Amino acid sequence: MQPREATRPREATDGHPVSMRPDYAARTLAERTIDRRRDLLDAAVRVFARKGFHASRVGDIAEEAGVAHGLLYHYFRSKEEVLETIFHEVWELLAADTDRIEHADVPLREQLRRFARIYLGSWLMTPELIAVLVREIARSPSVGNNADEIGVVFRSLQRMIASAQERGEVRADCDPRLAAWVVYGALEEILTGWVLGQLPAEEEDVERAVATVVDVACAGLAA
Repeated sequence: MQPREATRPREATDGHPVSMRPDYAARTLAERTIDRRRDLLDAAVRVFARKGFHASRVGDIAEEAGVAHGLLYHYFRSKEEVLETIFHEVWELLAADTDRIEHADVPLREQLRRFARIYLGSWLMTPELIAVLVREIARSPSVGNNADEIGVVFRSLQRMIASAQERGEVRADCDPRLAAWVVYGALEEILTGWVLGQLPAEEEDVERAVATVVDVACAGLAA
């Protein structure tokens, strides 16, 4: 039996080799699909922040993204699903960050500082996205549909406070569950103040807000 020759790239009629990696084209298509989906979500954030969710149309999102109106329905069933997707993506990232903070071997004060910096610092990075979350999602009647998902972050904060209580950092008569809601509520109201233009919101203001929330929370929780 003659030894088999190494496989050579097939050649097209023009003499150039034809790719032997059909999966590459599939991956490239998948990447383009993800990019297009990302473009539509980013465009939706800009439109919702500018016009408000209820006043926005699917066509507005498509026009902002520079695509045909019908293309959005290839990725999302409705603008409601677009808004839900925005929320789920953001909350998934926050939950992952909160989990890392919970499992960091640092005192509660540092855990709260890290959480507050991520939460309030998002205003400096993505103000349009925060405006959409505060105006269109946090006060939406449908927010209860995401109660389990939202609860992940609250329960993580609660465990941080309860663990600190066991270490003697937090006074014994503190209710960790209520304390977690107090901390989160303070941060959310500060974001709301920035979105509504009721509080100064420059970088130094964000740093001041982080320090203030942590100082007030730790003073109230201290054993």
